[in-house]
Amino acid sequence: MAGRELTSLRSPRVKAARRLAKRAFRRRERRFLAEGPQAVREALAIPGGLVELFTTAEAETRHPELIAAADQAGVPVLRVSGEVMAELAQTVTPQGLLAVCGFLDVPLGDALAASPKLVTVLAHVRDPGNAGTVLRTADAAGADSVVFTDASVDPYNGKCVRASAGSLFHLPVVMGPRFEGLAADLKSAGLTVLAADGAGDRTLDEAIDGGLLARPTAWVFGNEAWGLPEETLRHADEVIRVPIYGRAESLNLATAAAVCLYASARAQRA
Repeated sequence: MAGRELTSLRSPRVKAARRLAKRAFRRRERRFLAEGPQAVREALAIPGGLVELFTTAEAETRHPELIAAADQAGVPVLRVSGEVMAELAQTVTPQGLLAVCGFLDVPLGDALAASPKLVTVLAHVRDPGNAGTVLRTADAAGADSVVFTDASVDPYNGKCVRASAGSLFHLPVVMGPRFEGLAADLKSAGLTVLAADGAGDRTLDEAIDGGLLARPTAWVFGNEAWGLPEETLRHADEVIRVPIYGRAESLNLATAAAVCLYASARAQRA
């Protein structure tokens, strides 16, 4: 149970947690920050997932079951003042609970050893909000894993973690492979590599009608502003575009990913 309230930003535990806002420290410590009761609940469900919990007195009153569960799991619970929580949190209105969590990513070989049917690849996705939303979408569509290539944002970025709405804790995440080698590994595992890009020669409708999406598939999504580079497209089995029936110039990344992933999920379950 939380003891005396920490009110100084100079507290060693507070300073250590604050450093996790930076990618270099996250990678060194293999820990990241996740805010709010949902994140705490998800982290508690994974053995060793919750390393440390910061809470305000008000949050302890609102969420006694989470404090009790953390205590029971042997997780240090540290009560901090509202001012300290405001500095630790990465949101404008903190919810009063901040979890220090252990990294969750797995090696690519482990993710592919499970014979996945649907894999999501984020290549050149730099916006953490977009990346987290695609991760959440992949989880909802029943994807088996999500891969963040070396050219994409850090999945443990605070905004990405929040945008995933807990999905970061639900499915295997792979970090850091170069796409060239990744594409070869995906194909060796029996997956058809489909790049989603507005310049595709084949539409998603044609892919559905031709039975392409019924196969085990790895969908590759790129940067929302400029799509996927040519060298990435060359390593895909096919480049697929989502048809635009109205007058919209394009779809945003998360929407396009949802359309493609759900099309595959439906085809594979048919």
